[in-house]
Amino acid sequence: MMNLSKSEIWIRRALCLVAIAGVLAIAPGRGGDSIASAYLAGAAPAEEHFIDPFTMQIQDVLAASTAPRSLLTDDGPMPDFNGGVAWLNSAPVDSRSLRGKVVLVNFWTYTCINSLRALPYVKGWATKYQKAGLVVIGVHTPEFSFEKQQSNVEAALGDLRVTYPVVMDNNYRIWQDFNNQYWPAFYIANAKGRIRYEHFGEGDYGASERVIQELLKENGASDLDLNLLSDTARGIEAPPSDDDGSPESYIGYHLAERFSSPERLDHDKQRIYSLPAVLRLNHWGLSGSWNVNAESAVSQAPSGRIVFRFHSRDLHLVMAPAKDGKPVHFKVTLDGVVPGTDSGTDSTPEGTGEVREPRLYQLIRQKGPVKDRTFDLQFLDPGVQALDFTFG
Repeated sequence: MMNLSKSEIWIRRALCLVAIAGVLAIAPGRGGDSIASAYLAGAAPAEEHFIDPFTMQIQDVLAASTAPRSLLTDDGPMPDFNGGVAWLNSAPVDSRSLRGKVVLVNFWTYTCINSLRALPYVKGWATKYQKAGLVVIGVHTPEFSFEKQQSNVEAALGDLRVTYPVVMDNNYRIWQDFNNQYWPAFYIANAKGRIRYEHFGEGDYGASERVIQELLKENGASDLDLNLLSDTARGIEAPPSDDDGSPESYIGYHLAERFSSPERLDHDKQRIYSLPAVLRLNHWGLSGSWNVNAESAVSQAPSGRIVFRFHSRDLHLVMAPAKDGKPVHFKVTLDGVVPGTDSGTDSTPEGTGEVREPRLYQLIRQKGPVKDRTFDLQFLDPGVQALDFTFG
């Protein structure tokens, strides 16, 4: 594995935050040539990381901004789904039992904003084409440690209204068998079990749906509704804005960047932090007592704060409640005042909210013109785990 500098890691994962701002082509095939081509085109291949002290393998896997191929190709047989630790919404499924069906395989994880924004289409296709012979399989490959817990994934499927089969790929076995590198990723196989189409990242949903239609017709389906789905999602699943100038920013020390508090970001020890005197765009800081581990920052006392200077319509933060499960209450301000109409789905106009389960929280959605803003999040209770900022 290559050793990357901080700037290289930033470049390779920055694409995870944005909707498709430009069209980047990926060469056919799932082998080394396709991965190399994707990298050269600006896609974001995965990096492996080991989270201390639990030596828990996770991956800095980030969504690519790419265009799908315009023609069907034969990328070989669809791998099986061996290695999953649990199947949700169905009994275990294997590739042999799927013969005679058109299969859409969606790699995703429930805290990734790119995966969430693709869900309205995936769910829509599963419903629209089920009777015509389409089977959708979700492969949930986790980024954060709490995403490996079955109860958390089950709760997320319920909240997100995902009813098609989902396999938990906690050990990245299926991910590796598909030679996947992205969140989200789409692999579409024909009724003979051959992968005919791949797409990585958000966007070009119309092209993916036309491939589904073509393969269904090839398999004998008739009377298909050829009108393409449109995204009518609101809230956290809504399409991103086209004015997003802030990159994904991890808080755990393993991938933390642009940390601006005067104190050094200590590793695995409690420390008192103070806010930076000046907060530059896309920089962030802590205030109060925190213990920062490789994956997250954990508040040690009430009134811990996180500040971030950002430029985006939406601001999200992956958070988890205290280890004892007690909810953590918080208060958001934007440029020193309550957010009002710019509050997100998980905060009130007065800026209040609470962290009850481990997931991605939308805290800000600017309703007017997007501009540079200073976000300030104060936790009224100790124990919150703050992991990752994303924008849109």
